[in-house]
Amino acid sequence: MCADCQRLHELYTRQRGQLGLLQFLDGCIETGLPREKIEAFMNADPYGSGSVKDQITADMSTELLGAMGIRVQQTAQDVKRLRQQGTWQGMDEKPEE
Repeated sequence: MCADCQRLHELYTRQRGQLGLLQFLDGCIETGLPREKIEAFMNADPYGSGSVKDQITADMSTELLGAMGIRVQQTAQDVKRLRQQGTWQGMDEKPEE
């Protein structure tokens, strides 16, 4: 892991579960790193269990479901599987109707 990615990973580790995706991205931008580096970090999946973006989405889903009284733990692997099945074409795009 390069020094820039290590820096972003430390930021992610410190803030995991405390911020949503947009707030985390704001923190990444504040580091001054180039957009390409941040995007590469967000999409990286070095362990095959889901990208950082998948992990953040899983955390947010678990929190939302918990607020609705549904006790289930979403994982980055769950999010990755849904994305790969084509259920989500793009996590930043509105689904086709």
